[in-house]
Amino acid sequence: MEKIHWLEQIHSEHTLVGVQALQLSQLLQRGYPVKPAFVVTQIGREFSDRLFSSSEMTELFDTYLHLDVDDWQQLRQVAQKLRQAIQKFSVTDLSEVIAVAANSWHVPVLIFHPEVLLPEDTLQNQQNVLPAQVSSNNPEAIAQKLLQMWSQLFSAKNLFYWRHLGIELRQLDIAVLVQPLHNAIASGVLKCQVAQLEIQATYGLGLAITRGEVIPDSYLVGNGTVRSQLGNKTIAYGVADLPLPPQFTHLIPFAHQDELQVYLLNKQQYALQEQELQQLIRLGQESSTTHAAIAYEWAFEFRDTDTPQLVITQCHNVPIGTQSPSPSLLQGLAAAPGHSIAPAYVVSNLEQKPSYLPPGVIIVATTISPDWLPLLQHAAGFVTERGGLTSHSAILARELGIPAVVSVSHATEIIQTNDLIDLDGRRGEIRLGQSGNKPDQAFSQPINPPLHTSDIPTVPIATQILVNFSQPHLLDKVPNLAVDGLGLLRSEMMLLNMLEKEHLQAWLPQHKQQLLERWQECISQFVKAFAPKPVFYRSLDWRSPEFQLLSNSVFGRNHILSYLQDPTLFDLELTVLAAVHQSGYDNVHLILPFIRTVEEFVFCRQRVEQVGLTQSPHFQLWIMAEVPSVLFLLPEYVKAGVQGVSIGTNDLTQLLLGVDRDLGLTTVFNARHPVVMQAIAQIILQAKQARIPCSICGQAPVLYPEIIDFLVRWGITAISVEADAVEQTYHAIARAEQRLLLEHARHQLQPENSKFATENIGENLKY
Repeated sequence: MEKIHWLEQIHSEHTLVGVQALQLSQLLQRGYPVKPAFVVTQIGREFSDRLFSSSEMTELFDTYLHLDVDDWQQLRQVAQKLRQAIQKFSVTDLSEVIAVAANSWHVPVLIFHPEVLLPEDTLQNQQNVLPAQVSSNNPEAIAQKLLQMWSQLFSAKNLFYWRHLGIELRQLDIAVLVQPLHNAIASGVLKCQVAQLEIQATYGLGLAITRGEVIPDSYLVGNGTVRSQLGNKTIAYGVADLPLPPQFTHLIPFAHQDELQVYLLNKQQYALQEQELQQLIRLGQESSTTHAAIAYEWAFEFRDTDTPQLVITQCHNVPIGTQSPSPSLLQGLAAAPGHSIAPAYVVSNLEQKPSYLPPGVIIVATTISPDWLPLLQHAAGFVTERGGLTSHSAILARELGIPAVVSVSHATEIIQTNDLIDLDGRRGEIRLGQSGNKPDQAFSQPINPPLHTSDIPTVPIATQILVNFSQPHLLDKVPNLAVDGLGLLRSEMMLLNMLEKEHLQAWLPQHKQQLLERWQECISQFVKAFAPKPVFYRSLDWRSPEFQLLSNSVFGRNHILSYLQDPTLFDLELTVLAAVHQSGYDNVHLILPFIRTVEEFVFCRQRVEQVGLTQSPHFQLWIMAEVPSVLFLLPEYVKAGVQGVSIGTNDLTQLLLGVDRDLGLTTVFNARHPVVMQAIAQIILQAKQARIPCSICGQAPVLYPEIIDFLVRWGITAISVEADAVEQTYHAIARAEQRLLLEHARHQLQPENSKFATENIGENLKY
């Protein structure tokens, strides 16, 4: 049987060539502008024959068969050994066949789209596409990519996945769609549905979108109108060995990434010209007459002519987006990444928090507040009707490392307890199954295991990366985190675990000493795990309404105001911190939350001094920059003894814009608003002038990674994020710092721009 199948020759049998190739072949035969391609098959069968004839691989597979895949440490060790063994195999014969077939395109670079071919009787009914790979068109490079693609099937995540789907490793196969890689003027996605078209566009190759490194331009076409919104596109990808399109005069060559050239944009404008936009609209309108819902990945390629050619590179024939007519799909805000399939457990009565939740279920509730934390330790994920991306329910999910979708209208009415649901926390989608499914049909793929960031390139950066953390059961993952310390240890999350579902008053005063010992032991776990790196402990930020499941009121008796009225609990915290210091851990520091006035800070500092913490030369006392008064008082705070400031963008945005952080409308609660960005810039500037460090620990850099360019330019000293966002943030910081260095080297940074001026921020950031 032939291994190479050209699109023109494919008519059926997607189980052989893959869904992607079959769909593209059908489009090509209907006259659509499909990019040339061929499919390589039998890769899995060929590999399997070789793998299972090896005694080393046979032993590893046998180990996997008897492995508890819920033990992530062992699973990762087996996965690593499997992938290392695969790299020893020779695939020169296959790589030479591919190189010969690709020579007809006369291009130096290829792109591979691998697709997993699974047995049709499995639970999985969606396309199983692995990440695309870019390769030079020579047998050696192709062989390396083939091995890399095959070894991806045996990552810890995928081994976990195959086991829970009941798929034997011998059943796995892949088909690889091979395409020539040309430079593109613009690329993106075209989503076609009955009532409307949605277009996303960016400069250069579409990898910038698929890798999540840009916010693309967007167009919504329907009812005879076109609504457009300019994205934020900081980089573009091109093919390193091909001529630069003449339209790229506004792009600055920046760095090489394998066979790709990375460009920086020196101005923001739409990637599509009007005639190109109209071509996409015509393509979408034509498709809508024959397909209920289809999504194309497209590109305007620059080849031998001056006129860019529109080509379809990929297609996805599935219901997409919030407009999908399918009643089995619910859409909300993607609050915490991860993927779970599990039975639902619906809590529809907001005033009655359950005392017990079955393990392994996806909780569906109107809202979830922090005092649910002890109940959520073994949940597979949750869905809420209320809440935004910076709400405490979203933060709770990211802390626990479980997938979550928030702001899902009528979720508690549509979903029933014991419904088997498919929760995608990265896409913000919930797919409904049939009621009455047994829990043993479920699987959960949470985001935390293995929290592995050791693959981050060792490019030195000056801006520190810190992590937000509060769950002791995740501390064994700390050695894998490429971070400079713990930037936000949320004490209230920690305390909720220690209280064992009891109210705090039940512990005081009878069990006060026991509570202090537990508290000290818990904090010591964190400072020991991160030592000698700093740990910034934020004192209790306990807002009573959030723990009584009532409506949120931001001006209640909470924060430092509660310390003034009754300092008992704050004094307990300070006693514990002092004991941790005295036990030999001097890397723990204190951040005071929600400081309103200098007088509040002085009150707290005096109590810190009374327990002797300030006598340590290593101890630092910081404040959170959340209340807008800090914009006017930061110099006074520094005079009163503040040694550092951490910007909490969630509350700062809420108070500056007068918008509840739990609001599900991201267009209203927007940390990119010029007012918020000017406030952040002013805080960083004042901290720089006062010679104190300034960190940022809210969700803004994760939700809007493009603002990291501004943070670095203004002089932020550290960015603190959840563990799953460390790698993304690292790359964003590296690009921002290298871009700034490049501007200096090219003498493009004017003197007036080097003073951290804030008056023009509104012109650079649109909302």
